[in-house]
Amino acid sequence: MSAIPTMVTYRHAACQRGFSLIEVSIVTAIVLLLAIISIPAIGGYVIENKVPKVGEELARFILQTKVNAPNGSATPYADIDTRHFAKLVRDSSIFSVSGTDTATRVLHGLGGNGEVLVAPAESGTAFSITLSGVNNVACPSIASIMQRVSESITIAAEGQAAAVVKDPATPYSALTAEAQCAQGDVNTFVFQSS
Repeated sequence: MSAIPTMVTYRHAACQRGFSLIEVSIVTAIVLLLAIISIPAIGGYVIENKVPKVGEELARFILQTKVNAPNGSATPYADIDTRHFAKLVRDSSIFSVSGTDTATRVLHGLGGNGEVLVAPAESGTAFSITLSGVNNVACPSIASIMQRVSESITIAAEGQAAAVVKDPATPYSALTAEAQCAQGDVNTFVFQSS
């Protein structure tokens, strides 16, 4: 009797088998192909979801700066720089702030190594916020958010001249903004307020 259970066990073991190397290779190739296809889409989705928060923080900075500008001064923004913005967003989960004083850098997360620069404009009567390295996925959403608090907006793709998409003579158009953006992390936006 002891021979029969051994025989059944042997037959049962013979029916079980693992995956062959070819089957494992095919499944691995399919998974890699799906990853290659989906990673850029996921990256674009992540950037697109950051746009409202980035726009909200930039708009908040513009409004606070206007409210706190010295009254009666002909050049209220003559001393403004990136440090002022960095102070506002240092604890933000959206922006990445590094360095101190004149070496302060603020990365915006809308493209690889995209940076925020704040500087006086028009001899200090206005100020500008420049977003460099913006991915095309953020176009025209960031411009659409910022057009409400900016007097002028320009967009330049890497190596191209800046195109005005909003100023006192040019009403904002999302289609125009989108047409000015090039593929990749190569777009630079300049938002100016006074």
